[in-house]
Amino acid sequence: MAVKAMSIDNLDIAILELRGAFIGGEETAEFKKAATDFFEQGNRKLIIDLGGVTYLNSMGIGSLVSVYTMYSKEGGRVKLCRMGKGIQNMFVITKLVTIFDVEETREEAIRKFQLEREQTEKSVAENG
Repeated sequence: MAVKAMSIDNLDIAILELRGAFIGGEETAEFKKAATDFFEQGNRKLIIDLGGVTYLNSMGIGSLVSVYTMYSKEGGRVKLCRMGKGIQNMFVITKLVTIFDVEETREEAIRKFQLEREQTEKSVAENG
């Protein structure tokens, strides 16, 4: 199994933990299906944990961009976390770090989503 799916706060934040090489085969299809399932259930905050990814080619990157696009078109947000050095270098070279929100740890990504929610709730309360 290349993808481990979980959610917290009643599906408010979904987490997909990827493992192995993402090169356009079954693993990539499994990832896109898991992300689509969360999205169709109403999730709009997705964390993709890349800590277990050993290799990522253009097809793997394409699947990440595809999921990012699906979420962002509907006002959703995607954060990446735990990138290995090689994958991080690839994201810098391809300038994908300017598109994706990248956090060091999963906990940091969760905390950022929770802070964004608190700021939105505070703004609504003040202007509501």
